[in-house]
Amino acid sequence: MPADPESSTAAPAEEAGPGAAFAGPTPELWQALGWAPDDSQRVQFIALQQQLREWNGRLNLTRLVEGADFWIAQVFDSLWPLLPLLNERPTAPLRCIDVGTGGGFPGLAVAIALPNARLTLVDSVGRKTQAVQAMAEALGLAERVELRCERVERTGRQKRCRGQFDLALARAVAAAPVVAEYLVPLLASGGEALLYRGQWSAGDQTELDRALALLKARVSRREQHELPAGRGLRTALALQATAPCPGQYPRAVGVPAKVPLGA
Repeated sequence: MPADPESSTAAPAEEAGPGAAFAGPTPELWQALGWAPDDSQRVQFIALQQQLREWNGRLNLTRLVEGADFWIAQVFDSLWPLLPLLNERPTAPLRCIDVGTGGGFPGLAVAIALPNARLTLVDSVGRKTQAVQAMAEALGLAERVELRCERVERTGRQKRCRGQFDLALARAVAAAPVVAEYLVPLLASGGEALLYRGQWSAGDQTELDRALALLKARVSRREQHELPAGRGLRTALALQATAPCPGQYPRAVGVPAKVPLGA
C-alpha cells in the first residue's frame, strides 16, 4: 500500500468521455450517490482500490479495478441501495452478511461506509476469501470483518449464522429466487435481505414472489437507479420475513440453483 493513498486518486490517462468525472473519489461521484464519506473513509476507499489492484494482479479477482470501473461499478453500485442506512443510521451496530462476496463487494465497501457494522463475508472459493481477508486486515477492518469459505447453503444451517443478521446482501450471485433462498434463512427478526439486480421485469417479480411464498417472506421495497456515466439501470429488492423461515430451507448444496423455488 502506498504511504500516501491520496496519490491513487488521479484518473488513468485513458479515462475520458462521460465517465471521466467519476474515475476517482470526486465530488461528482458522491453528489450523484447522495452520500459522502468522511476523510478517513475516503482514504480507506482509496486504499481498497490499491489493495484490489495488488491482489488482482495475483489472482484475477475482477476486471473492475481502475477508474470508473472501480468507483462506479464497485463502490457506487455497492452503496446506493443502502442510502437510507447511510443517511439515517450510519453508526448503527448492524450484523451484516455478504453472500458470494467474490473480490469483496459489496462487503468491504459496506464495512467502510458503516463503521459500526460487523460483516460476515461468504464465498466458496478459498483463494478469494484469503485475498479478501488480507485486504480487510490491510484496511484495518479485521476486527469487524469475518470471512467464511463455504457454500452458503451450509452457512444458512449453521447456528451462529441462521437467523442472526440484520442485513443480508447478495450482488451478482444467481437468479433472484435462488438468492432469496440463500438470504432469507439468515435474517434475524426484523432483518432485511437485499438483492442487487440489473433490469427487472414483471416476470422476474412473479418468479420471486412464488419463491418468497414458500420462504415466508415478501418484497418490502423495490428501488431502481441509473448508474452515472451510462453504466446502466440497477434494481434493488429488499425482502423481509413474514414468519419464521421453514426449517427445510436452504435446501442441500446445489439444489437451490438446479431447482429454483417456485419454478
